[in-house]
Amino acid sequence: MLLWLTLTILWSTTCWADQMYGNGGGTYFSSSIDNKNDISGIRVSISPIGIIRSIQLRYGSAWSEIYGVSGGHAQEFILQPDEYIIGLVGSHRVYLRYLVVYTNLRRQFSFGTNSGRSFIVYPSDPSKVLTGVFGQTQLLGITGIGFKWDYPVAEPQEPTPPSTTQNTKASP
Repeated sequence: MLLWLTLTILWSTTCWADQMYGNGGGTYFSSSIDNKNDISGIRVSISPIGIIRSIQLRYGSAWSEIYGVSGGHAQEFILQPDEYIIGLVGSHRVYLRYLVVYTNLRRQFSFGTNSGRSFIVYPSDPSKVLTGVFGQTQLLGITGIGFKWDYPVAEPQEPTPPSTTQNTKASP
């Protein structure tokens, strides 16, 4: 009885912290979180028939491993200093087909072609930003994708105020 209760609680929808978008199925992947750097870029590879094959994140100046399958035409979007991904829109059929990233600096970049069922994703707390991805992949590409949200590692830099010291000449 206790085992049944435990399994019921673990598999209930309230236990899933993050949602995956798409049909799913296949091999699971999950990006590692970089505790020293925020995401500074995203690279997506798309097949000739419009399937998103893989996704790669850039933390600081280093690219993560490739999540998905190799091949396809890669496109990348590099973030500016103090720029964070705060929302995404996408679509899928059997495979992920479209992904648009939105940033706090009101920039956006799209990968692929909108086709199939659409989804919109943003964090529950507006102070959180994209920190990672997870999902599933099969032979041709990504079948499902989810997004990890957390607070930025680096606090946004405030502009340095101009110096208020004055140069004065000493009198003779």
